[in-house]
Amino acid sequence: MEIDIREWLNILIPLGILVLAAITGGVLHKVLFRILDKLAARTKNLWLHSIVRNLEGPARLLLPLALLLLITPSLHLNAEVIAILRHIFSLIFIGGLSWILVSAVFVIRDLILHNQKLDSRDNLRARVIYTQVNVLVKILVVIICVIGASSMLMTFEKVRQIGVSLLASAGIAGIIVGFAAQKSLATLFAGIQIAVTQPIRIDDVVIVEGEWGRIEEITLTYVVVRIWDLRRLVVPITYFIDHAFQNWTRVSSDILGAVFIYADYRLPVDALREQLRIILENSEDWDGKVWGLQVTGTDNQTMELRALMSAQDAGTAWNLRCAVREKLLCWLQSNYPECLPRVRAEVNDIANMNKPGGERPPQ
Repeated sequence: MEIDIREWLNILIPLGILVLAAITGGVLHKVLFRILDKLAARTKNLWLHSIVRNLEGPARLLLPLALLLLITPSLHLNAEVIAILRHIFSLIFIGGLSWILVSAVFVIRDLILHNQKLDSRDNLRARVIYTQVNVLVKILVVIICVIGASSMLMTFEKVRQIGVSLLASAGIAGIIVGFAAQKSLATLFAGIQIAVTQPIRIDDVVIVEGEWGRIEEITLTYVVVRIWDLRRLVVPITYFIDHAFQNWTRVSSDILGAVFIYADYRLPVDALREQLRIILENSEDWDGKVWGLQVTGTDNQTMELRALMSAQDAGTAWNLRCAVREKLLCWLQSNYPECLPRVRAEVNDIANMNKPGGERPPQ
């Protein structure tokens, strides 16, 4: 009976010490990062703030592991238990190291994007950098996770033997995997191509499937377009490689807007052109670059006039167009109501004319 108790004590005491070491590591982590949080808030250092935020997670895993690695050799454990603990520690180390690499990628992303403002008027350079960095970050995260998971699996003897046997038939396996992953690889390469060539960028104004919206998110597999009415259009990323679409901010955010007015032939065009100039000069949405009024079409009843104006971006141009349309119509109603579109008709009472003594209708 004494031998059984001693055996249990030989197992439970080292395990208790390991648990205590893990708890101590967790407490040290909490105290250390609380100090770093206060220091980052006090100094307002971007590097420190980003490091504390991104590395707090993996440190929660690696600090207890470091204590366990220091204490384990001093414990009197048998070879089987040491082998099991060594395997567990290896898995935790690989997972923690992968987590640190992913966090380091996010730290670098934060530093690159810190001075890039998407809410400014001329944000073309910011949108270029945001798009490239976000797509490349996603690619790096996927690569790190795949390598980390593969390394963890290779620590198992059976999995390693399977890997060696697969290498013997790598040609056949490569062909099978290539066919199976053809679509996934095409999607991945499409994401890389968009990051490099940039037909679209974050916050670009686009028209996709007849919907007007802004690019809200670009991932390795899909793109999220925020429609003007706050709906989200989720489009496969290969769509922007295989299909035509409109990008209103590809080169700059400046854009021309047009308003069409239909009026009677008697309307003095010069007076309407002068009124358009007055409306634009009194509008904060007009950027002062382009304006004009032209007769762009006629039919048997009305003439079509196009008022052209420029604005700094698509949203401002929309508001400007609506305001100009409304004010031009109000001006026509107040000053030239007879020049609004109308239908002309001439009716002859032929039956009355053919009657004896019939009167002609007044002309």
